[in-house]
Amino acid sequence: MPDSAPAPDAPLRIGSLFSGYGGLDLAVEHVFAGRTAWFSGLNPAPARVFARHWPGIPNLGDITQVDWRQVEPVDVICGGFPCQDVSTVGKRAGLAPGTRSGLWAQMATAIDMLQPEWVVAENVRGLLSATARRPDPEDDHDERNPLSAVLECATLATRAALRAMEPDPWDLGDAPARPLRALGAVLGDLADLRYDARWLGLSASHVGAPHTRFRVFILAGRTVPHPAGLGRRSRRGDPGTRASPTRHDCPLASDHRPGAEWAPAQAGQGAGRAVAADRAAVRRWGRYAGAIRRWEHPTGRAAPAPTLLNHDGQPRPAPRFVEWLMGLPDGWVTDPDLELSSSEQLTALGNGVLPRQAVRALDALQRNPAA
Repeated sequence: MPDSAPAPDAPLRIGSLFSGYGGLDLAVEHVFAGRTAWFSGLNPAPARVFARHWPGIPNLGDITQVDWRQVEPVDVICGGFPCQDVSTVGKRAGLAPGTRSGLWAQMATAIDMLQPEWVVAENVRGLLSATARRPDPEDDHDERNPLSAVLECATLATRAALRAMEPDPWDLGDAPARPLRALGAVLGDLADLRYDARWLGLSASHVGAPHTRFRVFILAGRTVPHPAGLGRRSRRGDPGTRASPTRHDCPLASDHRPGAEWAPAQAGQGAGRAVAADRAAVRRWGRYAGAIRRWEHPTGRAAPAPTLLNHDGQPRPAPRFVEWLMGLPDGWVTDPDLELSSSEQLTALGNGVLPRQAVRALDALQRNPAA
């Protein structure tokens, strides 16, 4: 593993997984006063957005192909692993090997190998109710004392007593056949990795956004200062040995970092402030006027037109309006220089994180360990 220890007064280094357009990263950089060192984005469209706003940051590419022994160590790992299989609007395949949401296992491997001080994870409400499944026992190379080994050394009386013991139905979900909640599996993996995790669910409307967009946020801190030789029991196999091609996906130079322009307008505590909707707003937005005006105040800009007409003359969501709903600066995803289609813009925005919401959640988790 590369040796790149930071100076004592250097900002915390952040590694970003499942990065999307960087919404969670804006929040993590603000809360931890850190700097992103690398990111992992497989989809070319959002990876291009991320690279535009974090110029020069290497893209590790496909997370399943990364050799973590060759990756720069960081102080914080953050990521919103795929939600398709735990979402309440999906097929509910759950957090299981072979599913998209099962890529949490790759994030856990990165945490295991790099041992950051902090882990930040985010996902949809379905994480609370979707099931999880552990790998099959034959795939688990756990070397803890199996019952058969104990019996070999036991007396006849002890053997009889062990066989008569009633199995515990409320174990930690190690048996692959026993249903386990997806959030419980994530928290259990973090506990195996010697991380103390806490979580909360928060709606975007809690920070003033005119939509619900409930999300689950997890903040975990390492409990063992120098965990050499310590780690969760091996479940996921060895880390990848094939180097993933590193890409920047950035066709245009950029001379700015996002934190300076985003934090003052977005990280304030203005949610809940009374903002009246004037007659012009009511004429334009009708019953939504109050919600629209309340979000215009903290975002610092007027709401764009909500729809565009497609080739058939039918209305469709306007990407700039969705971008505004997410509390992003104008053009963060929709800048024409990024050369993304409207569908690519909407897909990236729909899969992203609302930065202001993430800031509020992480602030609450830091202030209240029992949250």
